[in-house]
Amino acid sequence: MGEEKNPVTNPVEQTATQIWTQILKPAPGEEGLTFFALSGQSVSAMRIVASLESELGIELDISVLFDDPDLDTYVRTVAALVAAGGASAAA
Repeated sequence: MGEEKNPVTNPVEQTATQIWTQILKPAPGEEGLTFFALSGQSVSAMRIVASLESELGIELDISVLFDDPDLDTYVRTVAALVAAGGASAAA
C-alpha cells in the first residue's frame, strides 16, 4: 500500500526522470539514492547533460550532478531551468 512519494505529472519532470532512470538504472527500492550512490560517473553525467540538451533544449551544468543530487533534487533543478528559459544552471 505504498503510495508514490512524489508522483510526476509534468512532462518536463517525466522527461528528466526518464533520462535519470535510463542512464543510472536504479533497482527497485533505489529510487531515492543519489547520483554517486547509483554509481554515477563523469560518463553518465555527460550522457544526462547531453540527453537533457537534446530532449529539453536546456544546458544543465555538469557540476549540478557532481553535487550528488537525489532524483527529486535533480528533477526540481531541471524543471527550474526549463522555467527560466533554459539558461545554464549551476548548483
